[in-house]
Amino acid sequence: MMNKNVETALNKQVQKEEFSSRLYLAMAIWCEVNGYPGAAAFLYEHTNEERMHQMKMIHYTNERGGKAALFELEAPKADFDSLEDVFSQVLAHEEFITNSINTLYGLTVAEKDYTTGNFLQWYITEQVEEESTMRTILDKIKLVGKDKAGMFHIDKELEAMAQSSTAGTA
Repeated sequence: MMNKNVETALNKQVQKEEFSSRLYLAMAIWCEVNGYPGAAAFLYEHTNEERMHQMKMIHYTNERGGKAALFELEAPKADFDSLEDVFSQVLAHEEFITNSINTLYGLTVAEKDYTTGNFLQWYITEQVEEESTMRTILDKIKLVGKDKAGMFHIDKELEAMAQSSTAGTA
């Protein structure tokens, strides 16, 4: 039977992963209607990835004798000032998720639930990659500033990243 404190914390993390998916969906919609189809494709792909993170955690919880639960979500922000604003918020959100995963891992150590701690290692590694990717994208956006040709190239690069990600899962 799964430790109840860990089960509760996992369910709260499921809620955060679900919110992440919806947040990136709102961001993708903004990008799509504001002339950034590559950024939209990248964020739509990220939406699916966050949902996969959620589902992986749900299945784990259930398989370990716990019961996954869903909670009400607040609507994510849907309007942004710029592509830089979007990716600044993506990075801040990923840092929030990293902190949350680390806190959850700390709980598994305190509760001596080493199996769940081991399961969370995948998420810990994933968060390092997520933060690095978002930081790189944001650095490039800041580098080009308001240059429209530069933004066009960044959007094309994001589109290629989305296609590469999709190809890797097909």
